[in-house]
Amino acid sequence: MTSRAIELALKKQRLQFKSDLLRDQWRAHARGLAPVFGAADRVRAGVAWLRRHPEALVGVGVAVVVARPRTVWRWLKRGVVAWQFWRRGQEWLVR
Repeated sequence: MTSRAIELALKKQRLQFKSDLLRDQWRAHARGLAPVFGAADRVRAGVAWLRRHPEALVGVGVAVVVARPRTVWRWLKRGVVAWQFWRRGQEWLVR
């Protein structure tokens, strides 16, 4: 082998070692995000289930309205206030 070929082989080997090190570091950092991704996967699975079974959502809604209409209105008001607060907060963050 020529000296140029040896230099290139050594450079390639160093880059591979560095790549392995960076990959291991990334894997260690990504472990902290696993719970977040797990929660997102569970939410997505729940939404998919609700899309396949809309009767469950309608049934719960009817039961809540029949059982306690006053409570439903109270929570709707709170939801509207929270939604408005969220929108204003997003607008404030954009500025």
